[in-house]
Amino acid sequence: MNGRYMQLPSQAMGRPIHLWAYGYFGLPVIVFPSAAGFAHEWQAQGMIEVLKPLLAAGKIKLYCPESNVAEAWTRHERPLEERMQKHVAYEKFISEELMSFIRKDCNWANPTVTVTGCSLGAMYAANFALKFPELFNQAICMSGRYLATELTKGQHSLDVYFNSPIAYVSNLNGHALERVKKHTKIILVCGRGAYEEGCIEETISLGRILQRKQIPNYIDIWGTESRHDWGWWKQQALKHFRQQFV
Repeated sequence: MNGRYMQLPSQAMGRPIHLWAYGYFGLPVIVFPSAAGFAHEWQAQGMIEVLKPLLAAGKIKLYCPESNVAEAWTRHERPLEERMQKHVAYEKFISEELMSFIRKDCNWANPTVTVTGCSLGAMYAANFALKFPELFNQAICMSGRYLATELTKGQHSLDVYFNSPIAYVSNLNGHALERVKKHTKIILVCGRGAYEEGCIEETISLGRILQRKQIPNYIDIWGTESRHDWGWWKQQALKHFRQQFV
């Protein structure tokens, strides 16, 4: 399926953001890239082709923005505080500017929006659904890490804490917890096979926390044959997109 490419102006980021959009009708889904950060990643890796039947049937519309993962998480040359400011800017871009674009593109004042991603994109998806539950009604997270200190070489800050679902969800109570329980659902998927070390442990840990807090969730653990790669993420995405959107 041919996508629409655009550069979306962003005051928050101080530059245009690369964005690919796929589909003509259906429920909007924001796709966060892995550590590569590229907007075209799902197209290049064959995920769009796998989901083509749902796109053609008008079940979903995919919005695939680039991320600034290198500026915020994967390069460590700059001070942690500066890097976290870059991530906060990206959060503002997604929650305000991209959401504004999606509302206009879908002609829908209060759209029901899913967020999804693989690997590092899964952490982004979980965070956005948990931190902005009124905006994002569910997250489909595949092979994610959910402790941001794994990306900061153990460095701590308040921003790092609030990007570590295992940390902050454990402490959710009162109104903050009720917001999440009322508005969103977290789907965690991970295999037990090659290169899933860390991901499987953190997926299980976050899953237990979600269950303990009674946050709507679905935990799907695959076997030892399931690897941390696109071949398996295609299968996992197709399964869960069919379940949620058909």
